[in-house]
Amino acid sequence: MSAAPVAIVTGAAEGIGWATAQQLAHAGWSVALFDLNGALAAERAQALGAQHSGWACDVTDADAVKAQVSDVVARHGRIDGLVNNAGIADQTAPTLKQDIDAFDKVLAVHLRGAFVMSQHVIAQMNQQARDAHGNRGAIVNIGSIASFGGIPGRNAYCAAKAGVLGMTRALATEWARRGIRVNAVAPGYVKTALVASLTERGAIDAQAIARRTPMGRMAAPEEIAQVIAFLASPLASYITGAVLPVDGGWAALGAPEAALGPLQED
Repeated sequence: MSAAPVAIVTGAAEGIGWATAQQLAHAGWSVALFDLNGALAAERAQALGAQHSGWACDVTDADAVKAQVSDVVARHGRIDGLVNNAGIADQTAPTLKQDIDAFDKVLAVHLRGAFVMSQHVIAQMNQQARDAHGNRGAIVNIGSIASFGGIPGRNAYCAAKAGVLGMTRALATEWARRGIRVNAVAPGYVKTALVASLTERGAIDAQAIARRTPMGRMAAPEEIAQVIAFLASPLASYITGAVLPVDGGWAALGAPEAALGPLQED
């Protein structure tokens, strides 16, 4: 068992999840990396060091999640943080051509998965002693700019990410007096393999995104990870029920993008 604080990160083998696992490990956490690709999760954990662990887990499978959370507690002794990052790409077809099973799958991974993980981790956190601020643990959910605005043709993703924010607030207010904090980050577009695949499929236009973003670029995964690590840490001990946009100013823009001026290359 580790004396370091322990965090579970879902979807931890790639992208924002992997960047978050690295950030937390650098900050002194022991990290349990959950991913559908268990072999890669184990490889990533090994790269971080002996105090970390990798686990194969389908976050939509309640029985599997319960078992894996119990295994993490057996291995590490406790759970101080949970980052609900697991997600998949959605279909980008027009509404009338969308497949209902594909719709359900996106909601299952992003929304049901975050709920199932939270349910079993909260059960563990609720048994733990309070820290100096009276807290027992922290959960960070991953929303999106799609939590606030509509993206044509991406019905399931927008619905799931809006739902994540609603669930964040519900959990935060329910568990605040038990010392469990629940917050969310809402990233804009991030340079991940998932976004790269959407770009290759023509589902998104990277240059158009850069023009629409006040800061003129996509985020690097580590820029999102640093904010997640902050919200999970004691530095955020009095923050719960909050949603922090990490979007380069995307949600703040209230004018046509032409008002931003040209992209600066220097």
